[in-house]
Amino acid sequence: MNLSDPQLFTAFLAGLLGGAHCLGMCGGIVASLSFGLPQSTQINTATQQTTNQQTNFINKQFIGFLFAYNFGRMLSYTLAGALLGGFSMLAANLINLNILQVILHCIAGLLMLALGLYLAGWWGGLVKIEQIGGPIWKKIEPVSKQFIPVKNYKNAFFLGILWGWLPCGLVYTMLFIAIASASFIQGGLIMFCFALGTLPMLMFMGVFATSLRDLVQNQFFRQLAGMSIMLFACYSLFLAYQSMMSH
Repeated sequence: MNLSDPQLFTAFLAGLLGGAHCLGMCGGIVASLSFGLPQSTQINTATQQTTNQQTNFINKQFIGFLFAYNFGRMLSYTLAGALLGGFSMLAANLINLNILQVILHCIAGLLMLALGLYLAGWWGGLVKIEQIGGPIWKKIEPVSKQFIPVKNYKNAFFLGILWGWLPCGLVYTMLFIAIASASFIQGGLIMFCFALGTLPMLMFMGVFATSLRDLVQNQFFRQLAGMSIMLFACYSLFLAYQSMMSH
């Protein structure tokens, strides 16, 4: 396992650039959940009429609830990546390891290539795989309602864990890459790095998210990042080709 692995950087970049997508899907959830919190923990906005300036006062306890939401969500992503990576590792031990590794490298490279195209805004096909998790979410969503309204950090944490299973094309793509890693540790790290990338947009929603969203939606920035990921994808495919030729 190498922390400089392009897959880990790709995962973080995918989370960061996908933050606008996450904000659209999950931002409304955070906002609606915040209305269920005790009044003292919600974000309060006051207008100073004497200076005609608007000042946002962020209650520290509200930030704590946001941390609990997001920690639960990140934990779900990381555990899912570790379990799926571990499952494929066990499968690799049961069959021809070399052949499976080549196949998994090819899958990871192709998924990274598709991810680069998506993040650059040149192809939106990845969103279609969100339909995979629809049936699962229908069973999880009713369970999540028992934690609403959120009255304590425990509720927020468990709600975040369930929230982590919300159908998302980006999440599923990264999970497939985690599977392709054929490693319990690497699979978990891939999903952790992805979750870490999504954190700024969702954690600082309403505070710094506007500026960050402008950055990640900038066409030049997205295309540059998308091309970087596609270069990593080509490198991964080249490694798969080298491995295939050596066997």
